[in-house]
Formats: sequence, structure tokens, C-alpha cells
Amino acid sequence: MDFRLFLNAKNRIGAEDVIRLRREVFDDMIVSLAEADGIFALNDAAEETCPEWQTFFVEAMVDYCVNQAKPHGYVSATNAMWLMDRISKDGHVKSCTELELLVKIIERAHSVPENLAAFALKEVSTAVVEGNGVLLNNQKLRPGVIGQPEAKMIRRIMYAVGADGQIRISQAEVDVLFDLNDRTSEAENHPEWNDVFVKAVAAFLMMASGYASVSREVALRREEWLDEENKTDVAGFLSRSLSSVGELMRNGGWSEAFQDNTNIMNEAWRQRNREDELEAITAEPVTQSEAQWLSERIGRDGVLHENEKALLAYIKEEADHVDPALQPLLEKIA
Repeated sequence: MDFRLFLNAKNRIGAEDVIRLRREVFDDMIVSLAEADGIFALNDAAEETCPEWQTFFVEAMVDYCVNQAKPHGYVSATNAMWLMDRISKDGHVKSCTELELLVKIIERAHSVPENLAAFALKEVSTAVVEGNGVLLNNQKLRPGVIGQPEAKMIRRIMYAVGADGQIRISQAEVDVLFDLNDRTSEAENHPEWNDVFVKAVAAFLMMASGYASVSREVALRREEWLDEENKTDVAGFLSRSLSSVGELMRNGGWSEAFQDNTNIMNEAWRQRNREDELEAITAEPVTQSEAQWLSERIGRDGVLHENEKALLAYIKEEADHVDPALQPLLEKIA
């Protein structure tokens, strides 16, 4: 399909064009690589787009990036690289719509490669330091100052949760936060930035979510097991789960009898892998390696900034145990 046919004579994508595109792209309920490339090419070629296009663009690209590769819900490294290459120009995101796409993917997926979330954060950081970029969106940004819109976007990226409801923060993301904090430490930043910085870094160090998310590889094994290896066991589980349908119906439990198949499959997996799940649950203190990393990171520019003091105070108050390697810094805020 030649997506350029959906551009009118003025290189504008209108609401009627989007309706036709939706019919073409979602007809088979799957967004293919060819369709995703075509949609991006159309987005690049259009000189003007309607609000309906922005909604469609984000929906289609989220569907491709999050649901295309197995296991569904996990962004593969290949798809992440494809996405960053398509939405960047000279290494930077080209539009607000594409930054929104990045954040939506991070929010919708169970997990994404660390470099994708860090890439999104770096775009916000560039907008802060330079005072322009895709966050501008008809709002004036002050170079070198973190305002509330920027702080809210950073919070959204850092606290993006997947379908499992768990927050995941990587060292790559935390490094971006520290770099941004160093570059704006003397600025009149919005108070929301202090809260984002402190709690995001603390969550990374203390595993504040209390959960180690299932990796893409583990999820793929689960999907393969459900599809191929243990059909007999799953069938037995289904039989046991639905054996009381009549009783449920008689007692008004109709909705309980007809659980979503995905929930039933997940319960079968959980019963088979209870020990693995228990090993995934964590509630660790600040360890020696984490304490050493934090000490080196905070002291990198030779200054203990106010946000960093607040971070240390928060860790001191909230952590079950803090390794002695962090004690010299904690004494500075006593």
C-alpha cells in the first residue's frame, strides 16, 4: 500500500484520511513492519496533521512496538532501535507527538530496553538545558531551569508502569537524572523536580517497588510453555477452574465463572512456578556496591547539592539498612 495516497494536495492529513487509514491498517488487527514504516513516512511527509492523526499515529506505533514481537507486551531490542532511528533527527526526537509515543510505549509495555527509557529522558534533559526542543509546544522554556512541565514529563517517564503494575528504574535513567541535577543545581527549579529526583533515585537504590520484574526471556518461555509444552496440564487446570460453573451460576457468580482466558493461563503459570516468583520478590537494603556507587556519583562534581542532601536524608529515614560505605556522606547531613 502506498501511504502517500492518503496525503491530500496540500500535504495535509485530515480526519477523513485517518478514518480510511484505520480501516486499512487495523483491518487484520495487526500492524506490520511495512505498515509501521509507511505510517512513519506519511508522518514525515505531512506538512499539517489533524488531532485525529496524532491519536492514530501513537496507537498504531504502540501496537507495533509493544505487541508485534513475541512475547506480546515486551519491546524487543530490535524494535527499540528501529523506533529510536525512526523518530530521531540528528540524534533528537523531531516532534511532541513522537515524544508522546515514546512515553506511551514505556507506559504500556511490561518492560522496555534500558536505552529506550534513557533516550526519552535525554530528550527532556536537552529541552531543559537548551530551553527549546519538543517540549516547547507553544510554552516558553527557560534554558537551564526545570519548570513544572519538564518535571511532570520526567516523572511520567521515571514512574511509567507496565501492565504488571510495577515501577522499574535503571541505572542508565538515574545517571541522566544526576547529570541534569548537576547542570541545574543553581537554578530556580520547580519544587516538583526535587521530589522526582529524590524518590526516583531512592527507588532505584532500595528496590522500592519490592519486585523484580519478569524479563522478556522468562515471559517468552512462559508463552511457549502455555502454547506448546503443557497443554494437558493447562487443560486440566481449565477443567478444574470451570468445573464449578453450574454452582457459580446457581449462586449468582456468573462473572466469576467466565474469567478472562489470560487470567486463567497466568494462574496456571503461577502455580507451576511459585518458587521462581518468590525468588523474584526483593526488599533489599542499600548494599555496599550501591553505597559505593552513590558516594562516587554524588561526589563527581565535588559539590553536595541540596537535592542530593534530600536524597541522603530520605535514604537514611526509609532504608532498612544502609551500608557503612555511605556513612561519611550521611554524617554531612546530620
